[in-house]
Amino acid sequence: MFFTLLRRELAGRRKQTVIIAVGMGLAIALVIVVNAFSAGVKDAQASVLSSAYGVGTDITVTQTPTAPDSAEGGGGAGRFDFGADAGATSDGTTAISTSRLEASRGTSTFDAAALDTVAGVDNVAAASGTLALNNTTFSGELPDMTQMRQGAPGDGEAPPQGGPDGAGGSSFDVDAFSVLGLDPAEAAVGPLSSVSLSDGRSLTAAGSEAAVAVVDSAYATTAELAVGDSITVADSELKVVGIVTSNAADAASAADVYIPLALAQQLSGLDGQLSTVYVQAASSTDIDQVQTDVEEALPDTTVSTQADLASSVSGSLATASGLVTSLGLWLSVAVLLAAFLIAILFTISGVTRRTREFGTLKAIGWSNRRIVGQVTGESLVQGLIGGAVGVTVGLLGVLVVNLVAPTLSGAVDGSGAGGMQAGPGGMTGGADAAAAGPGAMPGGFGQAASAAASSDITLQAPVTLSVVLIAVGLSVLGGLLAGAFGGWRAARLRPAEALRSIG
Repeated sequence: MFFTLLRRELAGRRKQTVIIAVGMGLAIALVIVVNAFSAGVKDAQASVLSSAYGVGTDITVTQTPTAPDSAEGGGGAGRFDFGADAGATSDGTTAISTSRLEASRGTSTFDAAALDTVAGVDNVAAASGTLALNNTTFSGELPDMTQMRQGAPGDGEAPPQGGPDGAGGSSFDVDAFSVLGLDPAEAAVGPLSSVSLSDGRSLTAAGSEAAVAVVDSAYATTAELAVGDSITVADSELKVVGIVTSNAADAASAADVYIPLALAQQLSGLDGQLSTVYVQAASSTDIDQVQTDVEEALPDTTVSTQADLASSVSGSLATASGLVTSLGLWLSVAVLLAAFLIAILFTISGVTRRTREFGTLKAIGWSNRRIVGQVTGESLVQGLIGGAVGVTVGLLGVLVVNLVAPTLSGAVDGSGAGGMQAGPGGMTGGADAAAAGPGAMPGGFGQAASAAASSDITLQAPVTLSVVLIAVGLSVLGGLLAGAFGGWRAARLRPAEALRSIG
């Protein structure tokens, strides 16, 4: 009897069934598309973050920023000091070639003992420390400042020219690139885990203090470096033993040059100092607990999770994330509620039109429970039809998004790419060099700023089984809600009403 009435109801009231199924289907399709798009945006953010922070990095620990004049370990404004004996003077011109290795602009360093503290926190699977630095090399010719100070405007003496090129008789270059010191023994967590070796070898724990370096492939191309060549860091010659490439095709790596942590601390004069500690939790469910415990153990540091770091991603990727969160979520909820309301109203309307039918069934002995079950079963089938429509339309919508494959730009603040080159004609930015640290020239050429590691990400919207199951669950929920209200209305009918309508 149940299936007979069910088949007759769905066949006899096609219009009602179609409206409910289409309304429910469109709402569920929108939920699927929004969820898939949101998952794609999160994957894109993770890709950008992994290029800077490393695959498997759940938490980062950095020194809480302080005022530039009181910060220890760099980041404040300053001048490029050459030293009393820098350069050799000849014919009124001083030839200089010197390098400075300092903490990346905008960062503060802290005691490396914090790494041991973090490693001792419960549920910390791995932890590694790094020291982010900028290497600035100044080379060229400057006019002899001693002679320039002896003569002043109005003495009738022309300033020494020192050289044929450049402003004020000077000709020089400023080359800058980012340097990351890290522990080769802890390469499984941190920035080095997001790159792969393309030539040569990687840094090894056995040679943690050796004068060697691994170079990013993009910077190697720009600087014309190959395995076996030498690169100057802080006036020291380091041998290039390997070249690495970012694992993400559309993302830049975290630094231009990677060197052993002990060597980075020695060359920069920051012995026993770190700029960042990268932490991997034993499980994703332990991240909040680890973050809380580290914050209590190191109150003067900033402890950030991947979710916190995602807020540092800018560009159209951040815009898409905000759009999904603010518009997509609420639009999905509104459309879903509207679909549920339509299903409820049409079900109640259908029950009202079936007063004679339900009154007669009650008169021949049907209980209220059986009446409610009949109406709920019919509504549930209509909801499942809507769910099937929604899943089909939603998957087609996701397929369209993936075929279009929109490209989003993402950048994460940090000491990533962007160096500076200075010459007689002025200053230009290098695409793959790191920004220099404090380096204002006496002549007023300004300072190099830390740039953001920017990349273009092709958005792919993944669909998981869980999303499909959620969609089916929503269709079942909609059918049950409509059936509950409709069944409640049918249960209130009395057999006398059916007899009066027949007469």
